[in-house]
Order: sequence, then structure tokens, then C-alpha cells
Amino acid sequence: MSVSIPLIQVAALYRFTPFDDAAALKDPLLVACEKAGVKGTLLLANEGINGTIAGTDNALTAVLDHIRQLPGCAELDVKFSTASEMPFHRMKVRLKREIVTMGEPDIDPRHSVGRYVDPHDWNALIADPDTLVIDTRNDYEVAVGTFEGAVDPRTASFRDFPAWFRENREQLLAGKTKVAMFCTGGIRCEKSTSFLRAEGVEEVYHLKGGILKYLEEVPEDESRWHGDCFVFDERVTVRHGLETGDYGLCRACRRPVSRSDAASPAYEEGVSCPACFDERSEKQRARYAERQRQEALARKRGTAHVGAAFLDQDD
Repeated sequence: MSVSIPLIQVAALYRFTPFDDAAALKDPLLVACEKAGVKGTLLLANEGINGTIAGTDNALTAVLDHIRQLPGCAELDVKFSTASEMPFHRMKVRLKREIVTMGEPDIDPRHSVGRYVDPHDWNALIADPDTLVIDTRNDYEVAVGTFEGAVDPRTASFRDFPAWFRENREQLLAGKTKVAMFCTGGIRCEKSTSFLRAEGVEEVYHLKGGILKYLEEVPEDESRWHGDCFVFDERVTVRHGLETGDYGLCRACRRPVSRSDAASPAYEEGVSCPACFDERSEKQRARYAERQRQEALARKRGTAHVGAAFLDQDD
């Protein structure tokens, strides 16, 4: 008799709301997550909460109920997907200066953001020749998939976005009357659209729910999305219908690894990939190789080895 194994539920969430004392919220939130058996990462700052967590339906319900009790979080933005196995190694609750780091202290999405566009209305907007479409994500994310006709800022970090826009503004906006921006789950666009509004750009739009909501709701045969969407957990990427993609993960730099990347001489499992080979020293690669050896031993013994932490989604 076969036994069905329940899918793991994954919840990507955020809320911009003022926390007078974010540090005081950290330990009770971590306790609630650990008690429920939820894993993932949650970021707390004076401007709100952001993160992705995973667990059973009941576990996520318990933790989300706790979060919704936090000041201003009753209308928490949550997007759900599934995974065949737990996509995180552990649970972390971290204090940050910003829940998504842009480095522009005067930008406050609670006061001014772009106009939200429903996923089913997104295609018409970005197909309009008067619309400038900008992918606000980092270069390694854009490399595995993006929307047709979108501009890639080629930024290594979201912190680089303001300088990139200011340096290229005149060229970017030439002949355009509207700007449409998108990101993985919507949070980075809360700040990027607020930033453009502060820079004097009036017609600014962003994809409601981000790429994840679009891939969930828009049929593939109607889609203007090409490739996979990088996610910040062990699934690495997802496709239409939020099915897990076939990219691997470089354990050294946490970037996605394609089949062609894995065939490169610069790729060594757990040690390097073509994207990071020249960024690391021989000493670092030796350390990664030892970590990989320890992980292999742990798997052989049937025990867990946590390994390196994932990149934060606000980077």
C-alpha cells in the first residue's frame, strides 16, 4: 500500500509597516516558527517584515497567524507555492536596517508607490511601445529568465539600482511615457517604484505579486515570460505553474547552475562554477571542498549538514 507524502507549502511574504522595536519581535517570532516546525528566513527591520518560510499547511497557518498579530501586519502580503521536499535547512529570524536593501533612507513605500498591475493585464502594458520595462532583480537572477523586451540593469545588488537609473535616466526614458517594473515577489518593486516617483517619474507601474504570481496565474501559451525564475531556496528556480525548474545551485556563490554550466571545467560541485571561479581564491576553494566532503559524509551517515546560508532576497 503506497503512502502519499504531503507537499511542503512555501510562503513568500512581506509587509511594510513601522515597528517601533523590531528587536523585541525577533525571539517570539523565532520561537513560534520553531514550535511549528517551519524553516526559512524572515527579516525584521523598523520598516517591516520580509522573507520566505516553508512547512505543512497547519505549521504555516500557525506562523502566519503570529505574524498577522504584529503591528500593522493584518494585511500581510503572502504568495504560496509548493515543494516536493523541505527547501530550507534551518529557520532564521534576522534583524536588518531594511527588509529589502536599497540604501535610500528617504524612500518609503507606505507613502508613495507605483500603480499595481494585475498579472492578467501585464502583457498589454509591457507590449505597449510607450512602456519602458525594467527588471529590477540582480544579474544572476535575470540570467535564467525575464520578460520579453525587459531592460536588464546588470546590477550585482539592489543597492546599485538607484545609481544605475540616475546614470542612464535620459537614455532609458527617451520616447517612453510609462515605466513598468517587476521582481520576484513584488517587494523590490515597492521600493523601486517609490524611488522613481521620488525622482519625478509620474507614470510608474509594477507587477502585482511579482513574477511568482504571474507564473501562477497566466497560462504558458499566453505568457511573455522566457526562462525560469530564480527563487531563494533549495528549489533554485520555478517555471510556469510554479513547478520546480531544473537548475542546480553553486554551493560556493549560491548562484543558479545550468546544465552547460555544470559541464564547464570551472564547475566543481560545492566548490566553484563559471560565475564565481575567478572571484574566489585557491584557499577559499579548498575550504569549500572540505565543506563538500563533510556534507557528503553527513549524507552517507544519514545526518543533516546545514552548510552555507542562502543569499538574502534583499541583496
